[in-house]
Amino acid sequence: MKQEKDPAFVQFTGIEKRFGKVVAVKKMDLKIPEGSLVTLLGPSGCGKTTLLRMLAGLESPTLGDIYIKGKRINDTPIHKRNLGMIFQNYALFPHKTISDNVAFGLKYRNISKAIIQEKVETALETVRLPGVGDRMPSQLSGGQQQRIALARAIVIEPDVLLMDEPLSALDENLREDMRREIDNLQQDLGVTTIFVTHDQREALSMSDKVVVMKDGFIQQQGTPEEVYNNSTNHFVADFLGHSNFLDALVDEKQGDLLGVTLDDKTHCLAVPAGAFNKGDKVEMVIRAQKFILDYRAEYLPEPGENVFFGKIVDRSYMGGEVSYFVELENKLVLHAINFVKRSPYRRGDEVAMKVSQKNCRLLKV
Repeated sequence: MKQEKDPAFVQFTGIEKRFGKVVAVKKMDLKIPEGSLVTLLGPSGCGKTTLLRMLAGLESPTLGDIYIKGKRINDTPIHKRNLGMIFQNYALFPHKTISDNVAFGLKYRNISKAIIQEKVETALETVRLPGVGDRMPSQLSGGQQQRIALARAIVIEPDVLLMDEPLSALDENLREDMRREIDNLQQDLGVTTIFVTHDQREALSMSDKVVVMKDGFIQQQGTPEEVYNNSTNHFVADFLGHSNFLDALVDEKQGDLLGVTLDDKTHCLAVPAGAFNKGDKVEMVIRAQKFILDYRAEYLPEPGENVFFGKIVDRSYMGGEVSYFVELENKLVLHAINFVKRSPYRRGDEVAMKVSQKNCRLLKV
């Protein structure tokens, strides 16, 4: 295959993987820029881990080609791909010291013991665990063990760092700490990183690029801001956070916005994701975080916003924010998440749900 003049650092071309009659990845094309952190995001069974395993050499593609730095690696043995790998279960050797665990990938590279020791110490300092080389994995906490796995992956100075659900075994506070740790380390090292997760917060908070997958296909890819704020289909909008979906019909165009009529005859303006004609059936998507609530009696209309009126039927107080469920007059329940700026609204309160027209997005049905 003729390569581009400036190929992506990692490239999948027409890649497909079948397990018997099951097609896990379906003729996928994907480019990953050098030095970026790209997250493969999706539910279990979407093909994200299979894609990672094919890059690692743990699975062979049924069709298509994989390139690193412009070189086809389909037939390159695992140990010659120069990849660092981190898994959910850390995969540390329990009977080896921390130093021996970190040094494992260096022992087959014709490097002197002195240089190996120097590299191990540098890697441990990089993950902020100096001086633990003589300990055993069982003497470290889960978060520390994950850092050792990270040290072992980076000590070989890999071309690409692969991470498969590396934080899912940690509790929430440790996960937050490790998210920042990995993000900062990746930026400091500048190593091209592919991160697999089903956790939307991990993907949105860490990534340069998010690739949302479902049933072996890429549904959407782009920056975290693009895929979150400009979701192109129902699955992406639903999977990435809390969204409200309202059925509507297109009835007019106003500049860059389209006017739509909802099932209860409410009229709204929204941003179209694609080309629509008058009379088309659409879904209007509104993120729960985009609503601003106000007491109905205090509501004053403002230009450039849509508004819904209803009664709070349920709520969940979460410290810095409150999750509200508001029943409209047509019995439709909308979800809103607001930061706590004053005393939270209570069940039974009559409220106005205000949302900018530009935060309402129209999707094809």
